[in-house]
Amino acid sequence: MLKTKVAVLLATGLIAGCVDAQNTETAIRKNIEPRLGGAKIDSIKETPYSGLYELRVGGDILYTDKKAEYLFIGQVFDAKSSKNLTRERIDQLNKVKFSDLPLNLALKQVKGDGKRVIAVFEDPNCGYCKRLRATTLAQLDNVTIYTFMYNILSPDSFEKSKNIWCSPNQVKAWDDWMINGKVPTAAPSSCETPNDKVVELGHKLNIQGTPAIFFTDGSRIPGAVDLKTLEAKLESLN
Repeated sequence: MLKTKVAVLLATGLIAGCVDAQNTETAIRKNIEPRLGGAKIDSIKETPYSGLYELRVGGDILYTDKKAEYLFIGQVFDAKSSKNLTRERIDQLNKVKFSDLPLNLALKQVKGDGKRVIAVFEDPNCGYCKRLRATTLAQLDNVTIYTFMYNILSPDSFEKSKNIWCSPNQVKAWDDWMINGKVPTAAPSSCETPNDKVVELGHKLNIQGTPAIFFTDGSRIPGAVDLKTLEAKLESLN
């Protein structure tokens, strides 16, 4: 009989806990989402930081209290270690399974022994991508680079990517354009490209800008990093 009563009490507590969590999530969505300019909250998670709740909105993390009376936009640091807890959480959420990337949709360039592997999302009209290509990737050796032509800046990006994809030597055509400014030859109208699939992939991976570099451990670096930073990251994966 005692065991039965304990079981009932435990079950009641669990149910009450679930109801409380659901009520909190409902209140947060009701009070916060109207303040987000049309954006939706993807997930809500209680944190160990003084009663704050983590709100994941696209690639961003916001915080609120249990009653959703306040909205905190910023980063949380551990005061003792100076760790950026928000940055760590975003990096965790943004991790991908590298082996799941559809590499057949990318240009493949092998340099040296090709043992180190990265995937890069670039727009052909992106100035930062051109700088990354010319000052960093061109200097990198013993690496295999998969380049996804991620067209997000203009309709002309789609046109240039099509011309490059349909070139006899895709990698040369890409480097000729990105590094030397040589316009690729117009592609036949019958040539099919993965342009739309790459855009869909980029949205799925929450890539909001170019360039973006992905590594075999699933992590990513946004932006045009220098050679020293990229080499250090690759070295850390060995």
